[in-house]
Amino acid sequence: MPPSVVLVTGVSRFLGGHLAARLAADPGIERVLGVDIVPPSRDMLRRMGRAEFVRADIRNPLIAKVISRASVDTVVHTALSSEPARSGGRTAMKEMNVIGTMQLLAACQKASSVRRMVLKSTTAVYGASSRDPALFDETMTPKEIPSGGWAKDATEIEGYLRGFARRRPDVSVTVLRFSNLIGPRVDNAFTRYFSLPVVPTVLGYDARVQLLHEEDGLAVLERAVSEEIPGVFNVAADGVLLLSQAIRRAGRVALPVPGIAVGSVGKLLRTARIVDYSPEQLRLLNFGRVVDTTRLRRQFGFTPRWTTVQAFDDFVRGAALRPLLPPDRIDALERVLREGGITAGRQVDKLLSAVGAR
Repeated sequence: MPPSVVLVTGVSRFLGGHLAARLAADPGIERVLGVDIVPPSRDMLRRMGRAEFVRADIRNPLIAKVISRASVDTVVHTALSSEPARSGGRTAMKEMNVIGTMQLLAACQKASSVRRMVLKSTTAVYGASSRDPALFDETMTPKEIPSGGWAKDATEIEGYLRGFARRRPDVSVTVLRFSNLIGPRVDNAFTRYFSLPVVPTVLGYDARVQLLHEEDGLAVLERAVSEEIPGVFNVAADGVLLLSQAIRRAGRVALPVPGIAVGSVGKLLRTARIVDYSPEQLRLLNFGRVVDTTRLRRQFGFTPRWTTVQAFDDFVRGAALRPLLPPDRIDALERVLREGGITAGRQVDKLLSAVGAR
């Protein structure tokens, strides 16, 4: 049966808000409810049209009343955060992600009207390590279990959702494991990382990067709502980019950092509120991660429109990233940054000479 009353969590963010807007534009859907603890921007509220914003905290059991009173039949859970700084700290982020999901599932379990659940998850559940396979498919488990952060939250959330599916076998459950989302309108740790003029990388490594364009992310969520297609699906664009290639395409300069110092650099960027890169995301920059999307194409019936390269280039155009330096100057600067064993004063002199300041 097509959805009648749809509830979307996290509508103050890009995916949740734009998905609610798309669903509200579908005349076949009777009602769209958008839930969040903070209201969307005025522009987003305008885009959402007839969608109704409900200011509610999914960590509060009162979310059950919202679902039951509106006779919600389809729930789309996108209110998951991967950035502690934007969530009020790691503790608040975990509460929103894990405790919030538990309360939402408890409310759905009690509501007899609910018959479809869609979860926007992440490929971070596969972890990132030196022992990873070339491709992860949906049946594989991580070589190293995520020990904390966003990856651990997502792993726990999927576990709770499997328990919900056992208790409510009448509910169709769809899990969409997104790779890193990118595009001209997305603002996340990944887009801010590639917007840095000098981009830190792990010395001796060149990770494979697989992306997903924002429009494909919205399209796959919309299809999961309109069509009943239960199961777990990797959602990512075709093809990969090496991290060094992505940095060059953005016109940035790579700064190789010894592995032992990567954590300190990440902490520095977080403290300075430049990029909120968690330890597991830093591991991704070290080892990379690529997933198999065969099931997405064959079983779910969706093929991303944008390849990884096209998605990244669209982000660069949309963000109006201008090359920091001409290509030959970037080559010279990167050679200097790769050199070791020189004093700080000589390092500064060489950097200035490389960029043409002296």
